[in-house]
Amino acid sequence: MPSPRRTIEGRPLGSSGGSSVPGSPAHGASGGRFEFQSLLSCRPGTDSACARLRASDSPVHRRGSFPLASAGPAQAAPTLPPEEDRMNLNPSFLGIALRSLLAIDLWLSKKLGVCAGESSAWGSVRPLMKLLEISGHGIPWLLGTLYCMLRSDSWAGREVLMNLLFALLLDLLLVAVIKGLVRRRRPAHNQMDMFFTVSVDKYSFPSGHATRAALVSRFILKHLVLAIPLRVLVVLWAFVLGLSRVMLGRHNVTDVAFGFFLGYMLYSIVDYCWLSPHNVPVLFVLWNHQ
Repeated sequence: MPSPRRTIEGRPLGSSGGSSVPGSPAHGASGGRFEFQSLLSCRPGTDSACARLRASDSPVHRRGSFPLASAGPAQAAPTLPPEEDRMNLNPSFLGIALRSLLAIDLWLSKKLGVCAGESSAWGSVRPLMKLLEISGHGIPWLLGTLYCMLRSDSWAGREVLMNLLFALLLDLLLVAVIKGLVRRRRPAHNQMDMFFTVSVDKYSFPSGHATRAALVSRFILKHLVLAIPLRVLVVLWAFVLGLSRVMLGRHNVTDVAFGFFLGYMLYSIVDYCWLSPHNVPVLFVLWNHQ
């Protein structure tokens, strides 16, 4: 009588009949022969071992034997973001350049802030720098211009002083608007002990002192006849005033640089809109009746 281990349903294990036997090469499932032979190799007395072997070789417990149709959303391939979103993840050259410029600006401003406090490297010069700060403040310039305009007896002097007052008011308005829009905080090492500040003065871009220094110095050099030493002194005052803003820790370097540029261009606007008896006669008529 043939052994059960050698035949299955009257056919040898190695025979290739018309119908393929599960586990044979003709069945098409890789590794099926070894699974089937391992199941046949169970002898009486090893029922528990055979049961564990059948359970472990079952398609249900075999890794990767689940049908593709049963794959849930968790097994789905991750979807890539759209191409335009992937392109935005790469930093642009302009963004890198701006970040580098900002880092250099902050580093240089901190290095030049030698008068930011009494314990700084040049802390003993701080009172002198604060006095220079008052010389470029808007209130002394407004009050001084208004006083000189009221005391002037010549029409030419009144015209120049009236345009200087107009330039100072325009400077205050423009700087306040830009500070409110940009909202750049003052340097961290700054001490808020400035003379007569308003709410918008907690922002640093641009420097109002630098803007006013460039505007007033260009105005004076254009409309006042001064000797060469005095003209050099006016330019030096504007430059030192802007430098003192960084040394006191009030502003960054870019705040002062943009302030100089804005003040220089602001005078061009004032010169283009020059107030005179020809284009604004009402002001001078009212002034004459006072």
